Amino acid sequence: MKTVLTIAGSDPSGGAGIQADIKTITVHGMYAMSAVTALTAQNTAGVSGICETPADFLAAQLDSVFADIFPDAVKIGMLGSAAAVSVTAEKLEQYRPVNIVIDPVMISTSGNRLLSDEALSEAVSRLFHLADLLTPNIPETESLCGFPISGEDDMAAAAACLCKRFGCAVLVKGGHLSGDAADLLMDRGRITWYRSARIANPNTHGTGCTLSSAIACGLAAGLGREESVKRAKSYLSGAIADGLDLGKGAGPLNHMYALQPFLSRLTI
Repeated sequence: MKTVLTIAGSDPSGGAGIQADIKTITVHGMYAMSAVTALTAQNTAGVSGICETPADFLAAQLDSVFADIFPDAVKIGMLGSAAAVSVTAEKLEQYRPVNIVIDPVMISTSGNRLLSDEALSEAVSRLFHLADLLTPNIPETESLCGFPISGEDDMAAAAACLCKRFGCAVLVKGGHLSGDAADLLMDRGRITWYRSARIANPNTHGTGCTLSSAIACGLAAGLGREESVKRAKSYLSGAIADGLDLGKGAGPLNHMYALQPFLSRLTI
């Protein structure tokens, strides 16, 4: 069985973070492992508190995983603090895993800043260049590139900027732009567009976590980056289109939508 490690924060409401990652990895038929960078108090309406994991304990979690069940892929999400970024980079350099997917988690879908300036500086200098694939949304891409993005030409220019800066493939997620959903993958100078009709569902809590975890699963299975992104996008679209409606705010996806035919046969 293939194994995937997620390094991210915990979401007690289950829609994003570690919980979304584990659900995604599991339904892809892989073994999920996790290192928790922070506990959050959040739900579909927002985040009310964050308790960061001490850096030495985050390091201990990562040592425990890498020393025993070495992952076939690593997905990195919310790190939050400069100390967490530093420890994560140190352990990646120490153990040298492959198939590293980094979702920067700098700015949330709702526009909230999730990474301090100090932590961002540390990520730029020590972490992002370790990625095989970086998956920023539009506000995150703008922050990293330093110029506004208003259309597809800007997305392509930004992707080229980040590829050159960090030496990795980049998936610029275009969900913040108007019109149909269009994401751009730039990999070794090659551009691939992933276009799909925008799904009319406001419940999109955890989409970035889910997509990056699904991509990591594809890479763990030995697929190339283009195919991994293609399959992950298809999975994410299905999870959104299923129309799960939980909570009072922007609700979660149905990560288990593909299991419905099986689950319907169970008697509880």
